[in-house]
Amino acid sequence: MNEEKYFLLPLISNYLDFLENIKGLSKNTTNSYQRDLKKFSKFLETSNINDFENLTEEMCSSWIADLFQNNVSARSIQRHISSAKGFFNYLKKNSLVSDSPLELINSPKSPSHLPNILSPEEVSQLLNFKPKNSQEKRDLAIIELIYSSGLRVSEAVNSNLSDFEEDKKFLRVLGKGSKTRLVPVGRYAKSAINDWIIEREKLLTRDDALFVNLRGSRITTRSVQERIKNIALVQGLPPVNPHMLRHSFATHLLESSGDLRSIQELLGHSSLSTTQIYTRLDYQHLIKVYENSHPRAHKKNV
Repeated sequence: MNEEKYFLLPLISNYLDFLENIKGLSKNTTNSYQRDLKKFSKFLETSNINDFENLTEEMCSSWIADLFQNNVSARSIQRHISSAKGFFNYLKKNSLVSDSPLELINSPKSPSHLPNILSPEEVSQLLNFKPKNSQEKRDLAIIELIYSSGLRVSEAVNSNLSDFEEDKKFLRVLGKGSKTRLVPVGRYAKSAINDWIIEREKLLTRDDALFVNLRGSRITTRSVQERIKNIALVQGLPPVNPHMLRHSFATHLLESSGDLRSIQELLGHSSLSTTQIYTRLDYQHLIKVYENSHPRAHKKNV
């Protein structure tokens, strides 16, 4: 069967257009949906499913079993199922199908992995370097901003000079789902950003991007990840990625304030349940403090 003529592909294309142009999802997110749904479509095509009438719950279960057999992780299978369920919900709303064959299918549970974080001492160690050139001044400003304001690396990379408000006390951030939020900028981050802007002006770039490379173009996410990893190694730390700084921001703030709702707003989480993972990290920290400090917590050596 010619893949271009397979009956699901035009519908998938319409759904992706809907996600990007109507729902306002990012290109990266829609690309992820596209990969998942094309795998789903290919499996059905190979199984000779040529219409919705033969697309049953049993066939969808076979698809999930096939993913397991190909050593796809539980977390990835969750995403595949979510993509397919969203697609069929779209078809139902547009009266293209009467029921979803995935309606009663549950996602597999994935192992609960808590995010890696840095201690406040490790953050200080990471930032305890004196920039020797404009590149390092930019790197310091990026690290300070991500940790100060809890930004995703993509949000830091996409920040513009025009996004600052009130003399750089706040930054307007465009987050997931094209949602804008206002985040505070700490004094260390503001100082590092001001030092970087002096260097930035020497590049004579016309780009509004806050962080640019030496050619004056907006810096890439990949470049930031590599720069932070290398700085961590030079500073005597294991490899650090930008998301660890965001996790550290949230955990350290929770330890100090206990205000989960405010942290949700600062991180740009649409659901409080997403933010609640940091309560588990905070609980782990309390257990460590207890075990290291309470006289009755230690097991005596016999």
